Amino acid sequence: MGSPGLHIRIPGLTIGTWPVLGGFALDFAPGQTTVLLGPSGSGKSSLLRLMAGLLPLPAGAELSASDGGPVTSRLAWMAQQDLLLPWLSLQENVVLGARLRGETPDMDRARAMIAAVGLAGREAALPAQLSGGMRQRAALARTLVEDRPFVLMDEPFSAVDAPTRHRLQELSAKLLAGRTVLLVTHDPLEALRLADRILVLVGHPALPEEIAVPAGTPPRPAGDAALLAAQAALLERLAEAVA
Repeated sequence: MGSPGLHIRIPGLTIGTWPVLGGFALDFAPGQTTVLLGPSGSGKSSLLRLMAGLLPLPAGAELSASDGGPVTSRLAWMAQQDLLLPWLSLQENVVLGARLRGETPDMDRARAMIAAVGLAGREAALPAQLSGGMRQRAALARTLVEDRPFVLMDEPFSAVDAPTRHRLQELSAKLLAGRTVLLVTHDPLEALRLADRILVLVGHPALPEEIAVPAGTPPRPAGDAALLAAQAALLERLAEAVA
């Protein structure tokens, strides 16, 4: 059974005295990846945090799943920072969610996800013994091992080099297929490779604007001519959003 869809409606979001997001409603289709771009400070991470329950929903806002079930208890979250606990091994960090819930971790799945992100053999390593890119891959494994229908990802590949980023894009697209994903990135090429749908936050306060995506199923080939042409157009739109 595939993941349900998500719906969010907000009347706007003000942080302090700064109006960050305008009023809008969005539907995220079941089993699709929506990628969110926009200038720094446009509210991308704030929208993710609202959906994750890390920020309180404004009065009059609504967040719901298309099957009528709960949202926050069925989502996995991956932040910009790896958030690994320094006193736990890589494998212990990967199964931390189950431990915190008082559940018995699925160690076979954990080892499979660690291997999938290229860290087999480093299970006993502490975070201080790992590079920044390795820690980010460990955080991805922790997200994937949760096996949730909803996945929120905030710049998940920002700390890795370009070849590793490319490989992790391929991997996440494969392992997250069928889940309802909202991914924030600053990278137009990453957005165009991974997205079923692209939204750009524009204006002050920001509102979502939909951008056409190339044909094909994610992950799209990075060298595809249509994708590269779309990248140029998306860069221009992002530059206009900053202006």
